[in-house]
Amino acid sequence: MAKRHRVLIGGEWVGDNRSEINVTNPYDDSIVGVVPEATDEDVELAIVAARRGYQEISSFPAFRRSEILARASDLIVRDREEIAEIIAREAGKTWKYALAEADRSAETFRFASLEARNEHGELVPMDASPVSAGRFGFYLRTPIGVIGAITPFNFPLNLVAHKVAPAIAAGNSLVLKPATKTPLTSIKLAELLTEAGLPPGVLNVVVGSGKTVGNRLVADDRLAMITFTGSPAVGAEIKARSGLKRVTLELGSNSPTIIDEDADVNAAVSRCVVGSFANSGQVCISVQRIFVHRRRYDEFLSKFVAATKMLKVGDPMDRDSDIGPMISRVELERAVSWLDEAKTLGAVVETGGGVIGNCLEPTILSGVTPEMKVVCSEVFAPIVSVLPYDTFEQALEMADDSVYGLQAGVYTRDIGKAFQAVKRLDVGGVIINDIPTFRVDHMPYGGNKQSGLGREGVRYAMEEMTNIKLVCINL
Repeated sequence: MAKRHRVLIGGEWVGDNRSEINVTNPYDDSIVGVVPEATDEDVELAIVAARRGYQEISSFPAFRRSEILARASDLIVRDREEIAEIIAREAGKTWKYALAEADRSAETFRFASLEARNEHGELVPMDASPVSAGRFGFYLRTPIGVIGAITPFNFPLNLVAHKVAPAIAAGNSLVLKPATKTPLTSIKLAELLTEAGLPPGVLNVVVGSGKTVGNRLVADDRLAMITFTGSPAVGAEIKARSGLKRVTLELGSNSPTIIDEDADVNAAVSRCVVGSFANSGQVCISVQRIFVHRRRYDEFLSKFVAATKMLKVGDPMDRDSDIGPMISRVELERAVSWLDEAKTLGAVVETGGGVIGNCLEPTILSGVTPEMKVVCSEVFAPIVSVLPYDTFEQALEMADDSVYGLQAGVYTRDIGKAFQAVKRLDVGGVIINDIPTFRVDHMPYGGNKQSGLGREGVRYAMEEMTNIKLVCINL
């Protein structure tokens, strides 16, 4: 029988006498856990508890917040294999990537521990103006209050960590709504933070649909901020409904990679295989569009296809598996329909395209055109398109021809072209000689255009989660 879990509200583990949500393994549809579905009363209790928790955590000196976060990091390391198993079973992420996510999350909390001690304001040169020459000024950063964190299924620990850790480091409290498909990892994190000494009410976890729990958090004026990772459509709705709250949105993308004539093709192939197909392509910065100089196109495509054919599709718990399932049968069917549409419009399947149980084989397309959904929309599946180009300017134009702008990768040995790409591409991050899927957890991360608002990365998230308070002294 699947384990029945409780959720954390105000320091208490609750969940009796409530409707239940079955958490299923997307690989074999088995039930891996049962969680209580939050009621309106639960959301209210969580908000009230978070307001109490904020009063306590915001009064903590920086070193105490830092110590809690450091202990949490150590506990994640201690339980890394248990956490990886939870991720693999509820998200369908293959073991090696689930274990890597646990390790990254420990690092995220470690960075937050360091940043908690380092948060500071700065002097303001009041004597720059003759009007204020006799004054002394500086500013402080102060916590914003209660934060509503709404997180997706694809990184059920590290994307939660990127909201929870900086919020605590800055002295805020949270109401966390994890994805209903992957809540067990968040519950485990709540257990570890409790063990690490986080005061009651600082973190509250409620599980339910976006239309109920999510909308309630977005609309409630007692929350100071909403931080959301998910689709552009939901992000736009949150922004429209959030009133005067601060909002950080990390939304979708169809990330491009440019491989120039002088690029190291073997290095690009190796990285593009990972960037295209890790977590079955269910990554916001997954490689989706690869633009290759026409003189290197055939070489790249043949090597890319050969390397992709070496990937193993199978059970995420199998240590040798590279590709696991899509998160749900609905998403699998959507991806297949997009693939069928592309083939009808003339795309060629170079490899893959088949369905194995709940898994989609890693798929490479050629002959695609800009209007195909697999090119212009976020495919969020193990499907990647390879397109030729003739000039670097053309490659930049093709890469930037998108409503999204999260990250882009550019392979070139020409420093002039590298900086040309940096200047030209309207994205949140340009990754030179690597794929757009590259991310480490202390760098600023976020998108332009329909890819979002604001930035994550611990230090930069803390800036989003604090207010500036000016102090001006008339001497």
